Amino acid sequence: MTVARSPEELERRPRAVAIGSFDGVHLGHRRVLQAALNARLTPTVVTFDPHPREVFGYQVELLTTLERRLELLADAGIEDVLVVPFTEQTAATEPEAFAEQVLRAIGAEVVVAGAGFRFGRARSGDLELLRRLGFDARAVPLVEGISSTVIRQLVHEGDVVQAAHLLERPVEIEGAVVHGDARGSILGFPTANLRVPPSLLVPGYGIYAGAALGHRAAISIGVNPHYGGDERRVEAFLLDFAGDLYGERLVVEVWSRLRDEAVFASEDELVEQIGRDVEATRAAVPPV
Repeated sequence: MTVARSPEELERRPRAVAIGSFDGVHLGHRRVLQAALNARLTPTVVTFDPHPREVFGYQVELLTTLERRLELLADAGIEDVLVVPFTEQTAATEPEAFAEQVLRAIGAEVVVAGAGFRFGRARSGDLELLRRLGFDARAVPLVEGISSTVIRQLVHEGDVVQAAHLLERPVEIEGAVVHGDARGSILGFPTANLRVPPSLLVPGYGIYAGAALGHRAAISIGVNPHYGGDERRVEAFLLDFAGDLYGERLVVEVWSRLRDEAVFASEDELVEQIGRDVEATRAAVPPV
């Protein structure tokens, strides 16, 4: 898949363009992508980075990093992606100018988006405007009950199973592996400590079962209350794994929530509970 940062980097050719933020690439997004694939032109995505709401000063907890979003778009069969840098200047662009400078410039003939899609200055552009400009603009009906907002709420609550059904894939946590306190190694369960990008959504505190790098993983999200912690940590113990992951990017699937964080009467009790968590992880099944 070709990833471009400006229209000039993509060959002008007949394209079916899906346009949107596509955070999470969830089931609703996949309906839009499929509409572009069905048009039988070069399937292309025009997306934005950073998320437009961030530029307007709103806090956004993203379901996916841009890197992961691009991987998911490639998996969906998209051939080319144009990542439009979203700035205040982008937001102030007249929709007609955006259509000519971006969509027409890369050869878009068919443009697909979710019903209600708006773009351009003051969100004054829509699919009807694109039709008047000569594009075959197609609205894809929204999937009832599925949106990035709904999925974010479920992940916040730790309901990663229901969120997975809306995503059509497991919830994921992504980050770079960094050095931690090494307590896991001392206890016999060495963990990969993730430095998660600050804009990325993390499930609610608790102990989870999941997977990473083809290995099942027992995942701890929280403050390690047994040791009096007050800083959020995301740690994954990869079962039956041996290797050095420091500095590596790690994407961890989160399959199911096992329990709350807890303070134990002794370290021995903590170790016993971790052992039970590991066994529960071995028995866990992916949610989708």
